[in-house]
Amino acid sequence: MAQRITPRATKTTSSSRRLPQKSPDSSRYGGGIRLRVGALPQYPSNALNYNLTWSTDGVINEYCEACEAIVNGVRREVPPLEEREEFSLDGVTYEAFNTSGGVGTLCDTLEGKVRTLNYRTIRYPGHAAIMRALLNDLRLRDRRDVLKDILEHAVPTTLQDVVIIFVTVSGHKKGHLVQETYANKIYSRDVDGRTLSAIQITTAAAICTVLDLLATGQLPQSGFIRQEDIPLKVFLKNRFGEVYAKPETSVPHQLFGGSGR
Repeated sequence: MAQRITPRATKTTSSSRRLPQKSPDSSRYGGGIRLRVGALPQYPSNALNYNLTWSTDGVINEYCEACEAIVNGVRREVPPLEEREEFSLDGVTYEAFNTSGGVGTLCDTLEGKVRTLNYRTIRYPGHAAIMRALLNDLRLRDRRDVLKDILEHAVPTTLQDVVIIFVTVSGHKKGHLVQETYANKIYSRDVDGRTLSAIQITTAAAICTVLDLLATGQLPQSGFIRQEDIPLKVFLKNRFGEVYAKPETSVPHQLFGGSGR
């Protein structure tokens, strides 16, 4: 999660998805938000460098559907599996590429306010090239049931995974262009005597945090609440949300989901 950005209510219409006749002057917009997230096996052992850690249908859909982004201040749709990049974190090289669904309502909130907003899924290098061959060259994007059957019969599941979150935000502060980064790796571990995968822990923690904040009156009790409406500090201080806190600021893990603070 990036630091809280106070949203302005917007109304999405069909015109907001149209491409402009000419590029706007992007210099009048703020900085950018780059979201990089991935659930990966700790010990990759196949050509895909991947294990199934969550919904196979979900993985296929995010590789096939158009992706939302803000480019030069304007909301656009960009193709999945494209705009591949590489980066290193803790000495390990990763690739990241466009996938759908990751920005939530951020494009609605930030269109016209930031120059760049994009979401890309993190994988180990080589994964995107193979998936492009399967989906585009072999046209399995048109036969998703076949691709699902192939993946579920050939790619093992694993509980030994890691969720990587790498968020970079840039903008002006006190007249200077500055950048802040949130980078974290969350691993699978035992919770109350049961081994949970990192994707199970992070998914459950996010849901439980919002419900906990709602139940304790820390969120509005009516209306639609967007993820960006929740201050990061409030989220991380929650007994469930502390899962996302970086190690040097985290609450002891044995309190996860417990009544202690």
